[in-house]
Amino acid sequence: MSIDLTASLKNAHRVLFNIPLRPVQGERFQPTGFPSLGAATYQTKNGTSLLIESSQSMANRLENVIWDEPRQKPVDDLEGISYIRVEREGSFMTSSILEAHRINSPYLLEGSDKSFFNDLKESLGGLSDGPINRKLFTETLFKYDVNTLIHGVFIAKKDLAGGRLRIARALSAFIEAEGVEVAASGGVKNDHVNPSGDTQKGFGNVPFSRDEYTARAIVLYVNLDLDQIRGYGLGADATRFLIALALYKVRALLSGALRLRTACDLEPAADEICAVRPSDFRLPVLSDLSAEVRTSLEQTKSLFKQTTVKFNDKLAKGKNETSPEAESNPEIYD
Repeated sequence: MSIDLTASLKNAHRVLFNIPLRPVQGERFQPTGFPSLGAATYQTKNGTSLLIESSQSMANRLENVIWDEPRQKPVDDLEGISYIRVEREGSFMTSSILEAHRINSPYLLEGSDKSFFNDLKESLGGLSDGPINRKLFTETLFKYDVNTLIHGVFIAKKDLAGGRLRIARALSAFIEAEGVEVAASGGVKNDHVNPSGDTQKGFGNVPFSRDEYTARAIVLYVNLDLDQIRGYGLGADATRFLIALALYKVRALLSGALRLRTACDLEPAADEICAVRPSDFRLPVLSDLSAEVRTSLEQTKSLFKQTTVKFNDKLAKGKNETSPEAESNPEIYD
């Protein structure tokens, strides 16, 4: 089915969704945990609320829905999209879609292969000081890694405009629950060989407690800043593609990528997703957004460049300043 996002959203400044979610099974769920904090509970006018998934983590999840992990490339709908691929000794290593700092990743900019860094600097007109040409900057990002114009980016390199090149997120999301109650439980790590063994070395029976939660309501909040996307000044076709891509990510997330943790598997509470703003907008189904993305990508593919960086440097070990708790919690790296 053909859709016209440009016409349906032409008078909107933002698209806001408040999407009710529910556990796929039962009532309990496991929230994200933060170092030295645990679950993030707080008081609001609706009682005790809980942050289930932060905006940082959701940004990563919205990127992951467009990446085909087994094939180590973007999904078929986005064949030909601009991104930077990093290879080590001829094999896939990582990409700008996967990296925590995206296009500012050290695997792209800090290795001995300076081809991408030099291309980036040349495309930006050799920026060093003075005002930033934002249109040139956004055109360059569209060319090398279009997702940065949705996800946001901060290129903290002093050789590139003194580390002042940044774009805020145009698409952000987080998941909150309200009216939450602790569902306390626990268990035992059993050692059937030596129940009374030295637990410091991993032997023996070890009892543990576990806190999950129930909630009166779970909501996924999504904010797509259309004014920011239009403000890039990239032209009608590129703007259409960016809006379609952002909505495609949201729908793909809702269509099966909401298993956040082992004990946190969520789904939309309704099939139809209605926007809060503009109130007459409905999120198209995935098949329609897939067709829209493919069509608009075809119209902009001449603006894209796919880049490969060779990272064959030795992986040096540095001092790890994170705590064991932080190392086991990916939230802090988002």
